Amino acid sequence: MSTELTVLALAALLQGLQFAAYSIAANRQVGPKVAMGPRDQAPMLTGTAGRLQRALNNHFEGLILFAIAVLVTVAGGQASALTAACAWIYLGARLLYIPAYVLGWVPWRSVIWALGFAATMLMILASLI
Repeated sequence: MSTELTVLALAALLQGLQFAAYSIAANRQVGPKVAMGPRDQAPMLTGTAGRLQRALNNHFEGLILFAIAVLVTVAGGQASALTAACAWIYLGARLLYIPAYVLGWVPWRSVIWALGFAATMLMILASLI
C-alpha cells in the first residue's frame, strides 16, 4: 500500500477517535436523557465538548479534500516523496489541531490548520504535474 493510502487510513482512524472523544464529552455535558432522546432541538455544547465537536466537524471538511488528494495522487500514478511528505504533514497537523482547538492555542490553531490545508493543496498540485 502506498504511503498516501496508509496515511489516509490513519487519518480515518483519527476521525473515529475524535468522534469517540466528542461523543463522550457531549454525553457527559448533556446527560443521558438528552443524549438518548430525539434531539429535536439540539443542545448547544460549550467548553471542551463544544470545541471537540467543532474540531471534529473541521476534520470532516479537511478529510474530504485530503481523500481527494490521495485519490488523484495514487490513481494517477503520481505518488512521490513530495506527496508522501505532504500526507504525513497533513496527518501531523490534524493530530496537533485537536489539542490546539480544545486548549485554545491562539493563533497556533489557525497556523496548524493552514499547514494541513497547504499540504493537501500541494499534494493535489503535485499530482497534476
